[in-house]
Amino acid sequence: MGKNLSASEHRLGRIFSDEYVFTIPGYQRPYAWQNEQTRELFDDIVEYKKIAPVSDDQVAPYFLGSIVLIKQEAEPRAEIIDGQQRLTTLTLLLACIRSVIAPGHAADVSVLIYEKGNKIRGTEDRYRLTLRERDAEFFQNYVQKEGGVQKLVTLETKLSDSQRNLRDNARYLLDRLGVMSQADIVEFAQFLVKHSCLVVVSTQDLDAAYRIFSVLNSRGLDLAATDILKAKILGGVTPSMVDQYTQKWEESEEDLGREAFDDMFGHIRMIYRKAKPQGTLVKEFTEHVPSISEPTKFIDNILIPMSETYREILDANFGTAPAANPINENLTWLNRIEFSDWLPPALLHLNTNRSISPTIVRFFSDLERLTYGLLLMKAGINERIDRFSKVTGAIESGADLFDVKSPLQLTAGEQFLIYQQLNGPIYESLGSRARSIVLLRLDALLADAGATYDHDIITVEHVYPQTPEQDSEWIQWIPDERIREVCVHRLGNLALLNQRANSAAKNYKFGRKKTAYFARNGVSPFALTTQVLGETVWDAPTIERRQSLLMGILERHWQLQGRVDPLEGLSNRLR
Repeated sequence: MGKNLSASEHRLGRIFSDEYVFTIPGYQRPYAWQNEQTRELFDDIVEYKKIAPVSDDQVAPYFLGSIVLIKQEAEPRAEIIDGQQRLTTLTLLLACIRSVIAPGHAADVSVLIYEKGNKIRGTEDRYRLTLRERDAEFFQNYVQKEGGVQKLVTLETKLSDSQRNLRDNARYLLDRLGVMSQADIVEFAQFLVKHSCLVVVSTQDLDAAYRIFSVLNSRGLDLAATDILKAKILGGVTPSMVDQYTQKWEESEEDLGREAFDDMFGHIRMIYRKAKPQGTLVKEFTEHVPSISEPTKFIDNILIPMSETYREILDANFGTAPAANPINENLTWLNRIEFSDWLPPALLHLNTNRSISPTIVRFFSDLERLTYGLLLMKAGINERIDRFSKVTGAIESGADLFDVKSPLQLTAGEQFLIYQQLNGPIYESLGSRARSIVLLRLDALLADAGATYDHDIITVEHVYPQTPEQDSEWIQWIPDERIREVCVHRLGNLALLNQRANSAAKNYKFGRKKTAYFARNGVSPFALTTQVLGETVWDAPTIERRQSLLMGILERHWQLQGRVDPLEGLSNRLR
């Protein structure tokens, strides 16, 4: 390894010694381990201790995982990039052991938690681990200082999430330790300190530390790319304003939730990069988002407003009803799509056009049209990224998004392909998720009453069975096998159910199938299926009539009237 990188295995007794003074930077997220992670750590140590040889010379160390540090050689101060959850929990465990172990051993545990100050030398207590500024004092008072844990477990006042996690984990650990004898507690503490180890990876560079942490498998909740960006961005804020802007950042993260917050950064990157990622989010965000060099402007003008807009998009809750209803309906159906490549242009357009107007209503109607069109044309990820990036570029440049040549609009050839897909054997040609969402969208349009779908299970079913029995009424209704093959997988022959497929019901007679399979107590929650319940015969003309009706609804909603067969156009040009 290079001279700026070192990796070594250390027993816990060495980790919690004068060799290291751990600090958790302010950009790190709060303490997040709960009973589940704490139980796993404790159980693993207990179970390994049971099978480990008794002799000190023969005990193979128990591996607790790895930590990644920024640390200068020969200096004890170490910033934790990855491993703060584990080190915090281990410190809490030591504090709990100290609170229940015999007084004669308590001081031996305390030395692992902090280095006691010396009045003669004029030195103060130095803690082995200092949490980020918001949590440091609480952690010192209720965990690291003698008697702190006993106070911690009795706290019932309003606590932050991190403080509550510390309290709940302390209660759990004390319960586990409380059933041990004093001899067992001493033996457990010895094993923890002497025979448990961490792999310590140290580097002097933040970017290198991030690259290392990214490829390590570690227990716990990982540091995300947004944490690194947070360090870079807040590191450029003047010291007097750091707390203020850290709070702004964390409030946005808490409002969205960590996963959505991380996703939003990827969409912001795409707004500026407009290309498939070629490197890490940290690298590309730094290179392509120009305002990142002005931290306060980035947070005030991009992060906060984008977070608010992203929340509105995810909740499909932009503006107030009824004026915003069409936009929110489009957003609801966009959010159901399995890919999210449409989000960057949606985020940019909604963020820069806050007032409800015919233009913004039309934009989201056309964005839904384009997104579902790409789904139906089975566009790959590269094709989708390219198309939506062009839409983003058109928004930025102020181009006319409704011009026939705009990337937001479907070409005549694309309309033709989409229409052909919808009018063909859609059950076979689309995957299960895609056909389900298309039929749900159609059902909502058919219901025309703001239909909502909160069923746990939704399946697409054939009305006319795929393999009808030879002497059944199904064969009498469509005796020609070729016609059956044409009809069976088309929209006109499909219905929605809010239950799992029942193979035994597929070939029921039509009357029984309607009452026993397609309806409950004579009704169905789906407009598409209700259509079927009103029919007495299910033959080819019935299916064709229904096909024409449903195709007309989709043709109007997604504006496919301008379709032109590309091959026909080519043929005309060659004449």
